[in-house]
Amino acid sequence: MELSIREAKARFAEAAAAVRGERVVVTKHGRPFAELIPVQSASGMDFDKAAAICCELGLDGLKVSLPPDFDDPDFSRRVLGLPD
Repeated sequence: MELSIREAKARFAEAAAAVRGERVVVTKHGRPFAELIPVQSASGMDFDKAAAICCELGLDGLKVSLPPDFDDPDFSRRVLGLPD
């Protein structure tokens, strides 16, 4: 579906066809100006899948230890070799 800006304003309900998965292009002076698409909701982290991949890669027994001052800005400066 292709609509001019004026048509998109007047027929917004039809422009919402993007919700049904249709591609809606809004034009300005006959040239594509914007495209309406449905929003993809964030699904979050799949911890079971991440654990399975870690196991496949042999990382399931990996232990990470961070120094106690890891979150201190001076730690980053020292690691990067930046002056105080």
